[in-house]
Amino acid sequence: MERNGSGREGDGMPGARRLLALAGGTWVTSGTGASVLPPRQEHIQRQQEIHVVMGNEACDLDSTVSALALAYFLAQTSPAPKAAFIPVLNIPRADFPLRMETAFLLREQGIPAASLIFRDEIDLAGLHRAGLLSLTLVDHNVLPSTDAALEDAVVEVLDHRPLERARGPHCPVTVALVGSCATLVTERMAQGPPGVLDRATATLLHATILLDSINLSPAAGKVTPRDVACVSLLEERFPGLPARDSIFRTLQATKFDVSGLTTEQMLRKDLKVLSSDELVLAISAIYVDLETFLRRPGLLQDLAAFCQAQGYTGLVAMIVPYNESNVLTRQLMVYSQHESFRSAVCRALEEATTPALHLQLTPSPWSCVTAYSQGNALASRKKVLPILRAALAGPGAALGGAEEEVVPPPTPMNSLVEECPLAQAVPPLCPQDVLERVSRIAAGQPPGSPK
Repeated sequence: MERNGSGREGDGMPGARRLLALAGGTWVTSGTGASVLPPRQEHIQRQQEIHVVMGNEACDLDSTVSALALAYFLAQTSPAPKAAFIPVLNIPRADFPLRMETAFLLREQGIPAASLIFRDEIDLAGLHRAGLLSLTLVDHNVLPSTDAALEDAVVEVLDHRPLERARGPHCPVTVALVGSCATLVTERMAQGPPGVLDRATATLLHATILLDSINLSPAAGKVTPRDVACVSLLEERFPGLPARDSIFRTLQATKFDVSGLTTEQMLRKDLKVLSSDELVLAISAIYVDLETFLRRPGLLQDLAAFCQAQGYTGLVAMIVPYNESNVLTRQLMVYSQHESFRSAVCRALEEATTPALHLQLTPSPWSCVTAYSQGNALASRKKVLPILRAALAGPGAALGGAEEEVVPPPTPMNSLVEECPLAQAVPPLCPQDVLERVSRIAAGQPPGSPK
């Protein structure tokens, strides 16, 4: 490890190399310390175990950075593990251009999208059946029912939302209601060996905590003393990190920029799904004000097509409009062609008490769309999801269970992704393919280069 003249920690190795190692998740360790996987075929032939670190299926900036940073930390600090540590982004690669703030921050830090591994590129079920998979969950603590078969592979959980899983002796669980999962990762790394928390990782964690906590604003109701302490710690250890206001405004504006997106892409950009045996409810975050959204040309037809294509019974949209004054406001929209279902969803939201949403009806141009202003702006989607899950699991509305991962259709071509290689379909990777990719990266070959 290197230290600068002030005695604070330096990077210890060239920044670009650390960034690529962090992004590619290509670190394994031996008895002599950490190193990149050497370009030898025996790693593939001996069916080496793989330890995946994965965030939730919304795959926002917090989930992505937490997975990247924790995978890197585990690889650097785990005593002589047999597994290769790989962060996996829990969305199809074609959806990555829609995570604009994430793509922007990684690009700014020199992390190429080609070095990332996405959920549709790795066969987790196949790895698990082969006995080769260990799984660490970040930014969520329950697997969706579609991944229930992977439960036995979960070896650790790190999350900042209420605990929904049973604690067990063989799966350490760290859950704390802080503003950002990146705060918990920062605390973990700060307690690790000197030099593991480097400037590249600190830059990603610092930006993520600021975005998640609305720039540490108490008025937004997300920040906790632990978030503030971690931001201060990172700034103390690494002077020269981007100014708080500057990086927050940049990421916020990038996140809320939906210009050029179709309605279907706006609904997919930040999507969660609840399901039962027969009913499926989509919950999207929308980053324009409700009046503007309702005026979109062809909106009703787009909502119907979106729900029909994915088999959704209905849709709840939480509207979080962007404003430069950072005053947080929220609105809700409930859509369904099934009147009884829509009424049940609306009743659950209107009568909620933990928390109370303080909803006020606002005009809607269609009978199948109910619109509200939400008086309790501190009630985020994370707090609304349990209301829907608990209320709609009752008699007559058998909707409940864990959040489902629903694979969306390919990203349509538009001004944001036209001719973008990320929009191209990529076949799933078997275990050998993953390890071979790791070996090629270690050999200095681009991830997409010929074998």
